[in-house]
Amino acid sequence: MKLKDIELKNISKFRAEHMGLAMIFIVLFHVSLPRSDAFFGLRRMGNIGVDIFMFLSGIGLWYSWVKSQAHDSGFIRKWCKFYWRRLQRVYPAWIVIASLYYIPRFLKYDTHTAAQWVDLFGDILINWGFWQHDELTFWYVPAIMMLYVIAPPYMEMIRRCGVYRWMVILPLMWCIITQYVTPVHQAVGHIEIFWSRVPIFLLGINIAESIRSGQRIDGKAIWMILLLFAVSLSACLWLEQMRHGRFPLFLERMLYIPLTVTLLLLLTRMLEHTPRWFNAAMIWIGGISLEVYLIHSEFVLKPLSRLHLGYWPTFFITIAIAFPAAFLLQKILKKII
Repeated sequence: MKLKDIELKNISKFRAEHMGLAMIFIVLFHVSLPRSDAFFGLRRMGNIGVDIFMFLSGIGLWYSWVKSQAHDSGFIRKWCKFYWRRLQRVYPAWIVIASLYYIPRFLKYDTHTAAQWVDLFGDILINWGFWQHDELTFWYVPAIMMLYVIAPPYMEMIRRCGVYRWMVILPLMWCIITQYVTPVHQAVGHIEIFWSRVPIFLLGINIAESIRSGQRIDGKAIWMILLLFAVSLSACLWLEQMRHGRFPLFLERMLYIPLTVTLLLLLTRMLEHTPRWFNAAMIWIGGISLEVYLIHSEFVLKPLSRLHLGYWPTFFITIAIAFPAAFLLQKILKKII
């Protein structure tokens, strides 16, 4: 029996469903759980949802950049239009949620110095607390916006000369440098969570043309994919369950690279056979994933955690509150903008 070929274009076809699943993984990750629990390692691995978003973002950006070749001339003009479209999607929701979070925190101060005012506006506009001292409250937003800045020159470079796709090796090297080269670590090691996600983002850009052109992988490769998935998954589970907090996190995130790619290939095959209602639900969640990310942790999960309801009740209640709130926020912003 001949195994069905793996169609890479289906990664893009099911992009929204993948984003919906990734958002659920992230919510699972953010719900606290004692380390003694047998589910702790798997729950910790929910942060692979971030890597899925990074990889899919890289693919989507390449599609957008190639499409712009037919309409715009001049790199600067294309870059400005490209970045403006990204800002229109991310910034309105970010400004609303960042204001709701940072302004009340600012008002709690007894005094309001010039430095505190500068810090407030810096946090609301670009979340500079993340870049300064690794404030992780909404770290994904400044991280992805920075990647949007570096993406156009990288995409233009590999469009003109494909061999530069090998530049993805550079951020892999940089992760090691920032961890173990002391002067570099002291200067920028605090944003390791950003550096360790750059490779998977660039890899998404690198593979996007193969997806866009409809390339296929021989069906027999499924056994290799399953092997890579099983090895990386089991290694990550063991590290999280048994060695959490005892190793540099970037090491596990290097394992996340093959795990993310193989997981998406397997999920794509799965989504070809799942019921329509399931795919529709994942598409809906994927469409509000940014708003869910901004709302669920600080505004829903933290108040709920004080009630000590347990892991799964907290998770399901968080979804029941955060998802409709995110949908409502998106609708309001669309009407205003």
